[in-house]
Amino acid sequence: MLVWATPVAFLALLPLMAAYGWTLWCEKTARPSLQFSSLRFATGVSPTLRAQLRWVPGILGFLSAVLAVVALARPQLANIKQKRNVEGIDIMMVLDVSDSMSIEDMDPNRLEASKQMIRDFVVKRVSDKIGLVVFSGESYTRVPLTLDYPVLLQSVKEVQTSRNIKMGTAIGVALANGAARLKESTAKSRIMIFLTDGENNSGTIDPLTALEIAKQYKIKIYTIGAGQDGDAQLPVVTMDAFGRKIKRYQPIHSKVNDELLSKMASETGGKYYRAKNKVSLENVFQDIDRLEKSKIEIEQYTEFSELFPKYLAWSLILAALAMVLGQTVFRRAP
Repeated sequence: MLVWATPVAFLALLPLMAAYGWTLWCEKTARPSLQFSSLRFATGVSPTLRAQLRWVPGILGFLSAVLAVVALARPQLANIKQKRNVEGIDIMMVLDVSDSMSIEDMDPNRLEASKQMIRDFVVKRVSDKIGLVVFSGESYTRVPLTLDYPVLLQSVKEVQTSRNIKMGTAIGVALANGAARLKESTAKSRIMIFLTDGENNSGTIDPLTALEIAKQYKIKIYTIGAGQDGDAQLPVVTMDAFGRKIKRYQPIHSKVNDELLSKMASETGGKYYRAKNKVSLENVFQDIDRLEKSKIEIEQYTEFSELFPKYLAWSLILAALAMVLGQTVFRRAP
């Protein structure tokens, strides 16, 4: 970006232009003359090229003065630079994929609504490493901490309920798995978002033991209890003799362990949320997104490069050229 250090210098152009205009007017109105007895021998004689270009030294001198004024205004090239210091956050998503997540008290069901909210959360992040752990009766890591958001989003999209892993809800195992993934994190802030719709009823690790592990690694846990408590209808899809899918419903009792999830959050500096419908679940993720923002510091500075030397050099060149031409090629006789 071009800037001027002393733009007030341009005021010098006003008297300069006035002086040059006055000179032109004087040359036009007060031409010198010589007396001859007869002009019949000069009839039809055209002015020479030298005569036609007699104004060249004057215009070169004027341009020299203009460039000198520009040099006095000190043109500078401003290069604005920014230095970004990003203090990222490592976030591990721990998602319950037990059969009860298929209950349709959210649109279209608990699992799909949760997946959508996770995807919406991820696309708002910029410099945070995010991973994904899923669990039912056992737990495994689908995506380790990564900045490759497209891979993470695709993995979240492909998550299904616990068809290929042990049935149940192993909160302790999932919590320990998520903590292990954050153990080696070098980020100043380690976050776990733990979403489940049930109670711990499986696994080899007690939730309170896993909680102590998370506290040891200084992991802040945001817990989310999804769905409504009480009797519900669990959709079950089967195939008939013709290969067609048939959806039936079987009664199930669903209950979130509010006490355990609240303890997990409060003892690690996090927060417990109860999301009984899709709208409240969306609000939960928006709140977490607001609370856990990466710290970004931007230092801005400007480097200036002086441009006036080249304008001054051209001013001197044109002035010298005007002087030389005025005293040689375009010199006028007295």
